[in-house]
Amino acid sequence: QQVLRTLHILATVWGFNNMADDFDTKANAAIKAEVRMISGCHDAQTSADVSNVGSFQLPDPAGRAGGACTSSLLNVLYADHQAPAENLSWVDTLRQMRTILKGKGFEQVPQLTSSRMIDVNETMEIVKGDGAKRALLIGINYVGQNGELSGCHNDVLNIKEYLMDVQGFEEENITVLMDDGVHHEPTRDNIIAGYRRLVAESVDGDTVFCHYSGHGGRLADDDGDEDDGYDETLIPVDFQSAGQIRDDVLFSEFVHPMAEGVTVTCLMDCCHSGTVLDLPYRFVADGESDVMVPDESVDFTGFLGDAFWLVASAAGSGGGGGLCDCIMAILGAILGGGGDDDDGDSD
Repeated sequence: QQVLRTLHILATVWGFNNMADDFDTKANAAIKAEVRMISGCHDAQTSADVSNVGSFQLPDPAGRAGGACTSSLLNVLYADHQAPAENLSWVDTLRQMRTILKGKGFEQVPQLTSSRMIDVNETMEIVKGDGAKRALLIGINYVGQNGELSGCHNDVLNIKEYLMDVQGFEEENITVLMDDGVHHEPTRDNIIAGYRRLVAESVDGDTVFCHYSGHGGRLADDDGDEDDGYDETLIPVDFQSAGQIRDDVLFSEFVHPMAEGVTVTCLMDCCHSGTVLDLPYRFVADGESDVMVPDESVDFTGFLGDAFWLVASAAGSGGGGGLCDCIMAILGAILGGGGDDDDGDSD
């Protein structure tokens, strides 16, 4: 604790906030990859379960249910097993989703968040470059539990077919987690392990696609990094024993460590999903805006801590070698477990 307090003081003295004043610089330092997320609603809104996906023209609906966000996106990108005749921009895609949802009586407002400022009038591209394509698809119906859903497995199967048919993903590179008794269970540990595996395997030029269809939630913010006082969460199938997955965990385990040059697209079909990845730029398809804007509520310092920004600032400023070396030595001691701890516990 004393070391961390010292780092906090050093960070303040060194003036890491001078770098943080430049929002783009801060975003680039915190998130190296190009990460985009389509979500079905604002944080305060709830998602919806569609009782009959046939009205959304999904592939082989067979009367099964599907999530409203996933169904509307596939209706835009993959109606009748066909990709659109013309390339669609981000704004075209999200506004068409909004039109479909509104026409079906849903009040959800789709939005796009990103690690980089995107010209939303440019063509929506999921695959960039010639690298490997990997996907993690998570569908949770909470079978036998209170709040059981009916559409999430169907969502995953439809997205998987779209990725393979249109985007060229190979089945062996698609990880599926579903509580259907066939696939690996979407437990908290398995979900986090799936995200970590994507980080470990992906390199510059690769493409990653992630889909989550299930319950989302909100928990009281436990570290002061949320303007609204709540962390957004994913709710794994074993949430009653293992707990929920906070947005802070998704950021630290998946978004922040993903390698530079990797293109990541996420589709989050769950309640309270607007900022579940805590990405710094946002476009809302409410018909009132046609540009992406910075989300000034994103608290990078809260996610990564003073130590990260102190080192980033010192390294980026040049001429601060002495201080930077000192900081790195302190961090090395922390990460290496320097010093004895008589009781074996860590703070």
